[in-house]
Amino acid sequence: MSTTLFIIAAAALLLSWGADRQRTAAAVRLAGRSLLGLVPAILGMVSLVGLVLALIPPHVLQKLFAAHGIGGFVLVSLVGSLVSMPGPVAFPLAGSLLRLGANPAALAAFITTLTMVGTVTAPLEVSYFGRRFTLLRQLLSFASAVLIGLLMGVFL
Repeated sequence: MSTTLFIIAAAALLLSWGADRQRTAAAVRLAGRSLLGLVPAILGMVSLVGLVLALIPPHVLQKLFAAHGIGGFVLVSLVGSLVSMPGPVAFPLAGSLLRLGANPAALAAFITTLTMVGTVTAPLEVSYFGRRFTLLRQLLSFASAVLIGLLMGVFL
């Protein structure tokens, strides 16, 4: 799948280069600067995840993610809501937790809140979208995460 995406991206880049070399070069420079700007944040998040996994004993994580029922999903969803992570960091974390024996349904609720609900980033969101919108979006995202976890429990 990723090879196909790389081939499509390379073909699109070549087409763009053929159409307008200056704009394509400027776009590539901009993309490179953006990527370099993301590297410290991604390394920090990956380091934090590694540190958490190293410091918290596996049996504690297993107990947290073995939670069943609505109470368990609400608990792991609250934990996920406290931290905000992008998918490229959250999904490898989910894989690590799954290998430690986490309940897939609880893990689904956790990862959903981890990527959709961000109490840490809420002040920034309020400044752009307003308090009412942010609160409504956060509450709907949280409820959706619990529902997703419960549905995963039913289907798995």
